Amino acid sequence: MGIGNVSERRDEAPQVGVTSVILALGPADGGARRRLWLPLVRRVREPFLGAWALPGGPLRAGRSLERSAYETLASTTDLHPGYLEQLYTFGDPERSHGGVPMVSICYWALVGQVDVASLEPKHNVAWFAEDALPELAFDHRRIVDYAIWRLRHRLDMPKVVRELVGGTFTLRELHAVSEAVEGHPIDLANFRRRTLASGMLEETGEHRRVGRQRPAALYRFRADVAPADDGALPQGFDAGDLSRIAAHAADERTAGGHDGHPDAIAALTTDVRP
Repeated sequence: MGIGNVSERRDEAPQVGVTSVILALGPADGGARRRLWLPLVRRVREPFLGAWALPGGPLRAGRSLERSAYETLASTTDLHPGYLEQLYTFGDPERSHGGVPMVSICYWALVGQVDVASLEPKHNVAWFAEDALPELAFDHRRIVDYAIWRLRHRLDMPKVVRELVGGTFTLRELHAVSEAVEGHPIDLANFRRRTLASGMLEETGEHRRVGRQRPAALYRFRADVAPADDGALPQGFDAGDLSRIAAHAADERTAGGHDGHPDAIAALTTDVRP
């Protein structure tokens, strides 16, 4: 059954989908500042046929929001996220560009440090640097910008930063992560002084040599340090939570059954397979 003309579609009850921004820290390129990267999917249907968009899919019965977001991650990249957090809900009536009105519940995820050049192509997915994105379909650029803003406001949370820098790190490595997330150079001396004064780190007693530099002290986040977040932003899911979500998804796949994208919801969701 068709879904009517533009006027009729605009009067339809909104469909609900889940959209994800998947962020990874790419390697330094020739000594340049490290950058954040994210996968995009080339659309295979109108509107915006052939344009790049964030991965997403419909919210299906019997699945939690987090489970739906995790499955979006799994269908886009073989990397395993270590952090997942609900971002925002976007529901402007005009965002569907004449399609069925669509509400997108958006998540952002971290998959750690990735050598993007070594990733095998998967379906119609490609990775792009955050500061060199193509023009995106719908309002997806706004969603990306909000996800990066959220990450910048998570740099005081050890469980978030550890996904990008690891369990132990030098101050220079932590500085490189902060520059990548903030998107601009940060004075190293001021960064070192401010970071050590924060009281969030402790020395491990070990050292690491990076390149030709002399061995540098290794630090870690103190176990007793609570994030400075005042509760205004929601807390996300860490690797342990995501492992349980993945296990439930695997059990259900073993039991059989996986439905495709309904045509009515295709306007603002992006299946990775053509």
